[in-house]
Amino acid sequence: MEPHLNKHPATGAVRAADIDRNTTIERLGDALAEGALDTAEYNRRLELATSAVTVGQLEPLTADLPVSRAASSAKAARRQEADRREWFNEWGYWAVGAVVMTVIWGATSLRAGEPRFYWPMVPLAIWAAILVSYAIWPERDKDD
Repeated sequence: MEPHLNKHPATGAVRAADIDRNTTIERLGDALAEGALDTAEYNRRLELATSAVTVGQLEPLTADLPVSRAASSAKAARRQEADRREWFNEWGYWAVGAVVMTVIWGATSLRAGEPRFYWPMVPLAIWAAILVSYAIWPERDKDD
């Protein structure tokens, strides 16, 4: 193997893929829509973005732009959806725990020959209360 193939180029020298150009073009469109760029500047940067060969050529085109409100809203919506899926997954874990604890309770009751106090009620109630509390008081300041 040739020695120059083992070296990693600086990030700016990495060739840009279509997704990199499309992401930059989307940010430029958001900036135009939100008034951060005028039409002439947008068109100039758009032309540079479509002809960019490396990531290093794309980075300066959006470096001075504020974070897009549209992108921030989309990120917040994705985070909220992920939190919702995570919460429903936790209920699945609760159900599995309920089945396991109930099987253990049933086995001990059968061995004793009579139904015993349904002890899984206590940990399941506490666990359910915690899950419900997350629905009532969701964490709003999570670190990304």
